[in-house]
Amino acid sequence: MQRIWFAVTAVVAFAGLAAQTVVSVSAESGSDTDDTVAGRVFTMLCYFTIQSNVIVCATHTLLARDPSRSGPVFRAFRLAGIVGIAVTGLVYHTILRSLYELSGLAHVADLLLHTATPLLAVLGWLLFGPRGLTSVRTAVHALLFPALYLVFTLVRGPFADFYPYPFVDVRTHGYGVVLLNSLGVAALFLALAFGALALDRVLARRAERGSPR
Repeated sequence: MQRIWFAVTAVVAFAGLAAQTVVSVSAESGSDTDDTVAGRVFTMLCYFTIQSNVIVCATHTLLARDPSRSGPVFRAFRLAGIVGIAVTGLVYHTILRSLYELSGLAHVADLLLHTATPLLAVLGWLLFGPRGLTSVRTAVHALLFPALYLVFTLVRGPFADFYPYPFVDVRTHGYGVVLLNSLGVAALFLALAFGALALDRVLARRAERGSPR
């Protein structure tokens, strides 16, 4: 059951990424950086949603092959994927969903990337773990992913004249408001990462008590 769940999650994430790639490649140019297929694909990759789904797809593919997989690098990416995809779903459905009217393949990609993959990934982590992969060091390493993403977005933004999400758009809000918005999202990441750490320990103890002696 573990392998099946992890494999289905990986397939769903991959399907969402594939659908979004087709949508992005076939979209009309929106800026000077998007006048080529490569430019549109690169812009797509600049979305946190896409990067979170890529990590989820990769880690769940590895878990489908070996549900007991471990190692410090894998642990960090496993937690980064779970926290990142959880934030993706939460932020999209509470802040961003009303901003978009989608249809056709774009709607399918949206459903897979923002709803189906987050639900499958988070539920899979709760149900199947693997347990014991989370520590304070792992949580700190996992949080490097959103921190580096924010730095990249704010540094690239003025040069590309592009910000992937309205709440980090310096052109509209200025750096002060964007910093406050970023701190709010950072607090959510911290709460989820260290909440996952605490919950993982509780679930690991329960699993240990329930295992045959």
